[in-house]
Amino acid sequence: MAAGQPGQLASPAGQPAPQKPDPTKKKNLSFFNHTPKALLNSSHIYETASKHAASYGVMVDGVTMNIPKMMAQKDGAVSGLTKGIEGLFKKNKVDYLKGWASFKSPTEVEVALADGGSTTVTAKNVIIATGSEVSPLPGLTIDEERVVSSTGALKLASIPKRMAVIGGGVIGLEMGSVWSRLGSEVTVIEFGAAICPFMDGDARKAFQRILQKQGLKFKTGTKVTGASLGAGAGPVTLALESAKGGDKKEELEADVVLVAAGRRPFTAGLNLEAAGITPDARGRIPTDGHFRTPAPGGTVFAIGDVIEGPMLAHKAEEDGIACVENLAGRNGHVNYGTVPSIIYTHPEVAWVGQTEEEVKAAGIPYKTGKFAFMANSRARTVDDADGMVKFVSHAETDKVLGAHIVGPAAGELIQEAVLAMEYGGTTEDIARTCHGHPTLSEAVKEAALATYDKAIHS
Repeated sequence: MAAGQPGQLASPAGQPAPQKPDPTKKKNLSFFNHTPKALLNSSHIYETASKHAASYGVMVDGVTMNIPKMMAQKDGAVSGLTKGIEGLFKKNKVDYLKGWASFKSPTEVEVALADGGSTTVTAKNVIIATGSEVSPLPGLTIDEERVVSSTGALKLASIPKRMAVIGGGVIGLEMGSVWSRLGSEVTVIEFGAAICPFMDGDARKAFQRILQKQGLKFKTGTKVTGASLGAGAGPVTLALESAKGGDKKEELEADVVLVAAGRRPFTAGLNLEAAGITPDARGRIPTDGHFRTPAPGGTVFAIGDVIEGPMLAHKAEEDGIACVENLAGRNGHVNYGTVPSIIYTHPEVAWVGQTEEEVKAAGIPYKTGKFAFMANSRARTVDDADGMVKFVSHAETDKVLGAHIVGPAAGELIQEAVLAMEYGGTTEDIARTCHGHPTLSEAVKEAALATYDKAIHS
């Protein structure tokens, strides 16, 4: 069912449910995953020109940032991608309806068309692929001006002097990095004891040190209990206290507050009851191992952010391909153990498989190997040597259990580890593969070598 985005059905406990969507409002295909990447690139270019170009002997005076032009470049990229998908629909004879969809039965979907009117689509099979939305935070009303979601943070008309980011996860750190590079004083407030608790401990510590060096401030183990908006365009005052409780309380003023405390399945307005589907306690649609929901007749399937698993665009894409392969009588399958995760800050962070902490807790005998980009010739020559590569391998079989990279082009470099893990490769397999010199990928080879022997340049 590719019929726009539905509203939210039921919120997890303690979270307000959004209003039912207005079918008269036009919506383009969502390219949220690409939008912040455009701003991350623009802000990185600005920071390089204004702060680092001189160290390369490139003298640039009077560098300024034109926010409307930056936003226009971002919007142009999104528009081009949207038109590209619509072109693929046309080329492959896919009927495309813009509107808000809801079930009438497991095989009937009513679409309130964005241009007015409605139509009912009958299908042999229906795939729910409606994605996710920002999880609201009790006590904070998002107005997309002073208290913003990731959507509002992508559309700010000017650079806020002070920005508070609630949530030290992927989205909060990416968007916080954008505005920090452009001159905002950014403070990240994280309820947990550390940012990115899902990351390997060594990688997380290295990542936070780098972000702090770049100017981001962190308040971990901290809870936001309320917010008050100053008169007119005055600052937002956040009430903070220790996540563990106690008497320690403080206030933090910011011109813009970004709420980035996670995402939740975007399913309400779908009238799932008519399809015989009841979401779980976290709002996810239950499925079997082949994406089939409990809907009567086995005609309704679900993929991506609305089902269990990481909320990642590439995971959703693999889900979709596998689901359709199954419908066509083939054997579609997704190995969630080899789905990479990437944070597009600078440096980037990427990982796949298990962390050292997870392997240790599971009682699996393991070894680790690390290599710093500071010892990589390509990273040193381009003066971009923050970060490291780390492998976790099985102590007896040497099979790669996990790989973790903080550094330049980490999102590209991680794919070597993904391929090795998908086909049962070992760290020795990676280390004995010839890598071009000088390249960043040599850091991957050296970390792999360090896992079972000794890195050459360490």
